[in-house]
Amino acid sequence: MSKLAKKAARRQKLRWGIRKSINGVAERPRLSVFRSNKEIYAQLIDDATGETLAAANSRQKDLQAQTGTKSDIAALVGKTIAQKAKDLGIETCVFDRGGYLYHGRVKSLADGAREGGLKF
Repeated sequence: MSKLAKKAARRQKLRWGIRKSINGVAERPRLSVFRSNKEIYAQLIDDATGETLAAANSRQKDLQAQTGTKSDIAALVGKTIAQKAKDLGIETCVFDRGGYLYHGRVKSLADGAREGGLKF
């Protein structure tokens, strides 16, 4: 097994462990984070119905025009998802870091969401 395959398998096991303990409902959806090498994505998911309530990512037109580090852009994605949640009347959520360590871009996104008014 290659080093990349081991890393992906480890993250997948962490992800499943996290998903066992947290669950999103309509009043308190799950804020799921996906991080690629270049971009970062966030979704508010209602696990009871299996639908995405809101989504934001660094590839959106208004965020692509922004300059700064990847952590700065992740914070903007967090603020964007928080604003979309407020528009839907959602104030609290459950944070799902998706198997990633809680530092760097993942932490910046969470801090940006908190600044935007989401509680978790």
